[in-house]
Amino acid sequence: MDNRVYVFDTTLRDGEQVPGCQLNTIEKIEVARKLEALGVDVIEAGFPVSSPGDFKSVVEISKAVCEPTICALTRAVEKDIEVAADALKYARKKRIHTGIGTSYFHIYQKLKSTPEEIIERAKAAVKYAKRFVEDVEFYAEDAGRSDNEYLARVVEAVIGAGATVINIPDTTGYCLPSEYGEKIKYLMENVSNIDKAILSTHCHNDLGMATANSMAGLINGARQVEVTMNGIGERAGNTALEEIAMILKSRPHLNLTTGIHTENIYDTSRLVSRLMRMPIQPNKAIVGRNAFAHSSGIHQDGVLKNRENYEIIDPKDVGINESSIVLTARSGRAALKHHLDMLNIEMDGDELNDVYGKFIKLADSKKDITDEDLFVLAGVKRATLGRRIKLEHLQVLCGQSTIPMATVTLNIDGESITSSATGNGPVDAAFAAVKQVIQKKVVLEEFLIQAITRGSNDLGKVHVQIENKGSLYYGFSANTDIVTASVEAFIDAISKIR
Repeated sequence: MDNRVYVFDTTLRDGEQVPGCQLNTIEKIEVARKLEALGVDVIEAGFPVSSPGDFKSVVEISKAVCEPTICALTRAVEKDIEVAADALKYARKKRIHTGIGTSYFHIYQKLKSTPEEIIERAKAAVKYAKRFVEDVEFYAEDAGRSDNEYLARVVEAVIGAGATVINIPDTTGYCLPSEYGEKIKYLMENVSNIDKAILSTHCHNDLGMATANSMAGLINGARQVEVTMNGIGERAGNTALEEIAMILKSRPHLNLTTGIHTENIYDTSRLVSRLMRMPIQPNKAIVGRNAFAHSSGIHQDGVLKNRENYEIIDPKDVGINESSIVLTARSGRAALKHHLDMLNIEMDGDELNDVYGKFIKLADSKKDITDEDLFVLAGVKRATLGRRIKLEHLQVLCGQSTIPMATVTLNIDGESITSSATGNGPVDAAFAAVKQVIQKKVVLEEFLIQAITRGSNDLGKVHVQIENKGSLYYGFSANTDIVTASVEAFIDAISKIR
């Protein structure tokens, strides 16, 4: 059996079904090109019959990318298939993805049909799609809750009709990994013409088992995995591309490979998060900001001695320069010495023990330990502390018919400097003004606003992550004025640049 796993990315179709995450055509093209650079094999670009916007996006994505197969979704309806074929006319490699429900719930309650009629409709849809394209994928919707014997009959029939890929979706995220793996195994062993098609997994995360189910499917013979970047998708989301890619890379004994260029994962993740306005949870596997952060003293000591003591993935493999050793009240001497060394402060023995005692007391009362705090604890004179930045004044002008403009005054080492800038909104304008003052090349990687209290006088907490010369820096602030909180968090991150 071929051990190459084909990565089918549905970020632009299933992922975009998340409320509030819709993209325009230009944004979709940007994501598609990033997915092409990432190395995905198939991009499901949309559901053309659903809207003129989806139709246009499939057309334009087909023109914009060269390497991946471009796939369009349809129902088992001739009009859907015709529209999909028209949308794919510019694609160099094209696929129509058609299908119908196969579970008891879908056959009898949703479709008001019978098992035999479903098989005939499935065969007819595949045959009709084959009139337009050679590559036809069939999805057996709600396969996760479908009877295996009946599902095998459906799969055999549609392969006979010309389907090249068979998608076995756990549409409701119901299966246990053992159940889903057995389902794939059953089909591999009981469909007589299974050698003429590729089985595909498409698992949802309603019970938190999407990635585990997809892996069970691959281990039992599936050779295409349907995923989204950051695991986004309807309800609780889909199988995360980055998780599958890194599981297979970190477990070579499985002898399953993909064409994913994993070093592009982090940038792709951040692009999707930003364009879809969907923040990534800090503890998200692979791409969350805490995925390679260590705050426990035991873990920090182990990582500093040898990264592999507590990391099974090299951060560089996913496009992150280095692990993060975060100073907290749980940090040990090794972590403190590591940070002091980075600040060119040499300290050992009793002197380090003395500073460590002071550090622990400070860390107990302060959540965020800054470089300036470390200089003070180490007894370095204030004159050598470098640039200290404070926000003295902020004024923004914005409105429906007004170009957003911001004026900021920063106090840097006692000197007040004022600058004004325009932007896409009040926060963007304020950030632009700050960058004019500090004159450092920084890239905003993450921007997150959270409400701490409720009501019209909400206290908003802002988290930002910026990049400078390959290193990441974090900033935090809270204020009833969310623009002020944003600027203060941005300055907090900039102040940490060494």
